[in-house]
This record gives sequence, C-alpha cells and structure tokens, in this order.
Amino acid sequence: MCSRIVASRGRSSSGRKRRGFTALELTVDTPKVGRREADERNHFALPAGLEALNLKPSHHSEVRDVGDGSGLAAYFAHLIDDNLTWADVVWLRSITKLPILIKGIGRGDDAKHAVASGAAAVIVSNHGGRQLDTARPTIRALPEVVQAVGGTVPILCDGGIRRGTDILKALALGASAVQVGRPVLWGLAVDGEAGGARVLELLRAELLLAMALCGCRTIAAITSDLIG
Repeated sequence: MCSRIVASRGRSSSGRKRRGFTALELTVDTPKVGRREADERNHFALPAGLEALNLKPSHHSEVRDVGDGSGLAAYFAHLIDDNLTWADVVWLRSITKLPILIKGIGRGDDAKHAVASGAAAVIVSNHGGRQLDTARPTIRALPEVVQAVGGTVPILCDGGIRRGTDILKALALGASAVQVGRPVLWGLAVDGEAGGARVLELLRAELLLAMALCGCRTIAAITSDLIG
C-alpha cells in the first residue's frame, strides 16, 4: 500500500482546516507513477508562467522540464512514499479532525482494511486507467467493494465518468457519489472556471434525464436492477 502523503509527518493539518478544507483524500495504491510513453516522447512539462497554483507557496507548484523523459513523472516521484502502510492512516487520523477518504481501492479486502484503519469513506479508483495497464475498470470493482464495506462508510467511484448515464450506473451499483476528473479539466481548458462549472451542469442535466427515462424520481430509487 503506497501513496502520496497528504500531510508531512509531525505536522498538524489544522492549517488545512482553517483554509476551508473539509476532508483529506489519501491515495494508497501508487508506489510509482505508471509509465506514460506519450509524456516521455513529448518531454511533458508546464511552460514558464504556468504552475499548479493550488500547491503554492510550496516548491511543489512547478512541473519542470527534466530534459530526457517526463517532467510530470519526475514531479510525482519525489512526492510519493513507497513505504506507506495502514498504520500511516491511523497516524494521519491522530493529527487531524478532518475525515480521511482512502482513494485507490479496487478490492474488497483492501476496502475492509481502509474502514478498520478509520477511513470516513472509500474511493474505488484506478486513476483513470493511467497507472496500471489492463487494470480492472472501477465500475467492475465497485460491486465487490460495496459488498465488503456493507454500508459502514460511503463509497465513491472515480474513473471513466464521462456522461450522466455513467453516474447513474455507479449509483445503481452502490456508489454514494462519483468523482469527475478529465471532463472538468477539459472544461477548465476551454473556459476556465465557467467551463468547469458548465461541465458539471451538463453532467447533472444528463443524470436527471437518465433518471427520468429509467423511472427514478429520486437518487434512492436508482437500484441495481437497472443494470442489465
């Protein structure tokens, strides 16, 4: 079990709470960044003047050109702790009052470990299929995780959410909510904050339409018998 650490060991996360954060999300399945050959060929890096502003004022805001290879891979390599264990989740709980969401769960037994370690929610994720080639899609892993958790904590599904029908399927299979990655980034690229908001509006409208066509007046009415 490995990940990027969301809080440096020995430091309190109270500052994050003061800044308006309502939860911490810990990725637990990425001891190394998957090989992205296109990024290596293109020597992926952020151009001068473009930074990850949400990570400032730390030095983690720049994805630099490393010459040969991917600047993004090099960027993440120094953020990842490949010695993370479930005990680290317990430690993280000891330094914050914020709920901790465990991301990267793809098996029922790991879901049980996450709950036993104090996770407030479990996120079924394979990082959009961009880490391990041929990994099981999240929509296929979701029912196993739902069964293992047994309703003790909420379950979110991350990866492959492109249309409102994708959201409906995830909810029908037991997810409490979904996370959306690439579509929001596409919206941000087109029109900034307004573009990102527009993507979420489209997904909401598509979900409502799909619910109506399935005869579901409420989220609670979206049940597994809708999946053929």
